[in-house]
Amino acid sequence: MRIIRKKALKPSQIIVAFYLIATIVSTALLSLPIALKPGVHLSFLDALFTAVSAISVTGLSVVPIVDTFSTAGIFILMFILQFGGIGIMTLGTFIWMLARKRIGLKGRQLIMTDQNQSQLSGLVNLMRQILAIIVLIELIGTMILGTYFLNYFPTWQEAYYQGLFAAISATTNAGFDITGSSLVPFAQDYFVQFVHIILLILGAIGFPVLIELKNFMVSKKNQSGPFFSLYTKLTTITFFSLLVFGTIMILLLEANHFFQGKSWHESFFYALFQSATTRNGGLATMDVSEFSDPTLLVIAFLMFIGASPSSVGGGVRTTTFAVNLLFLYSFAKGYKNTKVFKRELHIEDVRKSFVVTFTAFFICFIATIALSATEPFSLMEISFEVSSAFGTTGLSMGITPELSSAGKCVIILLMFIGRIGILSFIFLLSKGTPQENYHYPKERVIIG
Repeated sequence: MRIIRKKALKPSQIIVAFYLIATIVSTALLSLPIALKPGVHLSFLDALFTAVSAISVTGLSVVPIVDTFSTAGIFILMFILQFGGIGIMTLGTFIWMLARKRIGLKGRQLIMTDQNQSQLSGLVNLMRQILAIIVLIELIGTMILGTYFLNYFPTWQEAYYQGLFAAISATTNAGFDITGSSLVPFAQDYFVQFVHIILLILGAIGFPVLIELKNFMVSKKNQSGPFFSLYTKLTTITFFSLLVFGTIMILLLEANHFFQGKSWHESFFYALFQSATTRNGGLATMDVSEFSDPTLLVIAFLMFIGASPSSVGGGVRTTTFAVNLLFLYSFAKGYKNTKVFKRELHIEDVRKSFVVTFTAFFICFIATIALSATEPFSLMEISFEVSSAFGTTGLSMGITPELSSAGKCVIILLMFIGRIGILSFIFLLSKGTPQENYHYPKERVIIG
C-alpha cells in the first residue's frame, strides 16, 4: 500500500515533501550547540523561522544573525542558502552525478517541476550549467568583495569571510547579513553597492537567461536562427523595466522627503539599490521605514511581483506580470490572441498567469487579515511584511522580531509558499487531472 501511494504522488507533491524535509533538517542543524554562540538559546519556533527564511532565501529574521550564530553556524547558514537558492533538484542532480547514477524519467519530472520547465529534454545539462554558473558567480563575487573588504576589516581572514557570505547572500538573493545592519555601513560606498546589484541581478534574472547569454557569447558565430528564446526576451525586458520603474518612482516620491538635502548621486544610488533589492534581494542601504507611504507601496508592489521564473527568487514572477499586461492590452484592442515578438502566447500560459496572480493576491490578502488580527502594527507595516515574505525578499519595516508566535507561523507559511511557487502549491492541493468526458450546455453571464 505504501509503495502504491508513493508512486501515486505527483512531482509537485514530492518536491514539496523534499523542501519540508530540508526545512526540518535545517532547523535541527541551526539548533545544534555548535551552531550557536556560547550562552545563546534559540527556541524551536525561532530556529524554524530562520530555517524557512534560509531555505526560501528570504532573509527575514526574528533573531540577530551575527549575535546568535557562531562561525560554524554561519557556514551552516551559507550551505542552507546555497541549497535553497539554486533549488533542491540542482544539488540532487549533482549528487546523483557524483554517485554515477542514471537520472530516470521520475527524476527528470522532479527537475522540470522544481525549475518551472515545460519540457523534459536537456534538464540534466540544465542542472549542470546552473550549478557551474552560480558557483562561478559566487567565487568571482567573493574574490572581488573579499579583496575590497581588506579596506574595512583588520585581517584578510575576516575580509574574505565577510566577502564569501556577502557574495552567497547576494547571488542567492537571501538578504541575510553578518554585519548586523545589512549594507547600511556601505551606504556611501558605491562600489560595494554596484557589486551587490550585479550579484542580485544575476541571481534573480533567471537561470535560463544566464545560460542563453553564456551560449550566445561562446558560440554566437555558429548560431543559426534567433539567439534568444521568447522567455529570455520577455523576462529580461520586464526585469529591467521594473528596475528602472522602481528607481524612477523612488526618486520622484522621495524627492521632497528622504532625499531632501542629499546630492544627486546619493539619491540615485539609494533609489537604484532599493529598486534592485525588491527583485528578491532583501539587503538595504538604509532603513526602509524612513520612506513615505507611497514609496513603501511601490516597493511592496515590486516585491509581490518578485524575480524571474527558474531563478533564486519568489513572488508571482516577472513573466507572469508581463503576460498579464500583454493579455490586458490584447483584450483592450479586441484581439483574440496574445502576441509579442512575432510569437503567439499559448492560451494555457495566459490562463496560468491569471491563476497565479489571483491566488497570490488572495493568499496575501488572507495573511494580511490574519496578521492584522494578531499583531499590534499598522496596516502598512503588515502589508509590507506580507509582500516581503511572499516575494521571499526579506525587506522589513522592523516588525519581524516583534511578531507573536501566531504571526511568525503566518510568515513562515508565506515564505514556504513563495519558495515552492504558487503552481506547486495549487497542484499540491489537487488530487489529479480529472477526465472530462462530457459538457453542459453553455450559457452567457453578465461581466463587468
